[in-house]
Amino acid sequence: MTRSRIEQHPDEYREDLNPDYEAGENQGSPRYQTRTAYDVKELHGRLRDLRDDLLKQIPVLVEGSRLEQGATYFDLAHPERGEIRAMGDMVAGPGSWWVPKSEVAHPLWNLLIGVDDPVRLGPLS
Repeated sequence: MTRSRIEQHPDEYREDLNPDYEAGENQGSPRYQTRTAYDVKELHGRLRDLRDDLLKQIPVLVEGSRLEQGATYFDLAHPERGEIRAMGDMVAGPGSWWVPKSEVAHPLWNLLIGVDDPVRLGPLS
């Protein structure tokens, strides 16, 4: 008989032996919290060419939020890194402004990552 991972340890030791039991697993809705780029005052200077309504469409992970494994992100604090595919142990730390690709319209995402081809940018709403 096989036991699930959570059942491998007696109840009194389970939390100590598996403190981050579901870390890195993607189940259900995203486990991270966001605020908008509009709410991050430090980003106003970096994204000064974007209107306020566009800044409000850019979700930025709150410090301490876990990135979803396999999902694509872009760190507005370090744009030179380009797009990254998150690993299960990644957490938004201080000084990072991770934007989840899955929550941004494609034309706006392309603008954020530096695409300058008008065809790929399309109309920004």
